[in-house]
Amino acid sequence: MKKGLNIALTALIVLVIGSIVYAVTTQQADSGEYNEFTQCVVDSGATFYGAFWCPHCIDQKRMFGRSQKALPYVECSTPDRKGQTQVCVDAEVQSYPTWEFADGSRETGALPLGVIAEKTGCALPSDDDKEDVVSEDQLVNENEAVNENEAVNEDGVVNN
Repeated sequence: MKKGLNIALTALIVLVIGSIVYAVTTQQADSGEYNEFTQCVVDSGATFYGAFWCPHCIDQKRMFGRSQKALPYVECSTPDRKGQTQVCVDAEVQSYPTWEFADGSRETGALPLGVIAEKTGCALPSDDDKEDVVSEDQLVNENEAVNENEAVNEDGVVNN
């Protein structure tokens, strides 16, 4: 009985230490150069509507680098790419990406971070703080929204 208790106690200690190490390393790996900006965008009440297959939505996310995980993103596409989720139908989202801001205004297309900063009142980090982020001039078809009715092939390319 004592041996079983010692094994259980040892396993518990290993589990706790492993959890602490995992939490610390995950937090360090997730720190992105736009974390504060992204959190401010979330706090401002902005919403980013998009679709997983939308190349412009992918471009928009890439602009945030590793911080994209915290974006106020709402997936609008059904898994089969043939429909729209109810939340996006209710929000009357017509094209991707669509940003809706706290004042009720909307912008479509992959927006420059400066526009998002202006619309949300959030400060962008200085150039010295940025790394590994796709610049706005690297985007394909910048500021063009993808209409929900346009055909998109499996590679995410819009077929007009």
